[in-house]
Amino acid sequence: MSETVVKTSYLTQEAFDRLKAELEQLSGPGRADIVAKIEAAREEGDLKENGGYHAAREEQGKMEARIRQLTQLLENAIIGETPADDGIVEPGMVVTVEMFGEKETFLLGSREIADPELQVYSEQSPIGSAVNGKKAGDSASYSAPNGKKIDVTIVSAKPYTS
Repeated sequence: MSETVVKTSYLTQEAFDRLKAELEQLSGPGRADIVAKIEAAREEGDLKENGGYHAAREEQGKMEARIRQLTQLLENAIIGETPADDGIVEPGMVVTVEMFGEKETFLLGSREIADPELQVYSEQSPIGSAVNGKKAGDSASYSAPNGKKIDVTIVSAKPYTS
């Protein structure tokens, strides 16, 4: 018997609302549009050599995968307000740490919150679970996938603002 692991993600109310709107658009008008494209391409005849038909089917597959991803994410999301600006690392914070003598900045939470320019680690990731609950000046360590112990020092933690 296999266990199902439910992955929760921290989302701001703004991110939750944006993702819910995307899901509703994809599930309703988006699906209707892709079905219309497939039907139009199907009417062109031979499906084996019909590039429009194959492109529409591929687009449909990607859209259905995104619908499944959004559904799971929203069902298992922890929706919270922007965390307090108290310097304590928690989901929804932009964290700067020092490791290997260099500073690295990332968002602790879901990549669906942030812009693509910002590195994101979930609170379940090795670095995320190591720094969660710490504050500036605290040190933590975690094991990298290769088993090596990595030491980090928290430099700062500020609430993420879009």
